[in-house]
Amino acid sequence: MLQLLASAVGTVVSVLIGVAAVGIVVAVVVLHVVRKKQGKGGCDCGCDGCPGCHACHSHTDPKQKKS
Repeated sequence: MLQLLASAVGTVVSVLIGVAAVGIVVAVVVLHVVRKKQGKGGCDCGCDGCPGCHACHSHTDPKQKKS
């Protein structure tokens, strides 16, 4: 009887860990979508020194326009 309860507790713990992991992933995806709709970037660190800033934002600065 004790072994049956021990295996059931292990299963419950495993299911709870799985549900928590799925919940974290869903929360991150939802927050990303909400921030994207608000027009905010992905990392929030600023784009001054970022080598990949053109992948996130299309900068059209007339001073840097090539002739």
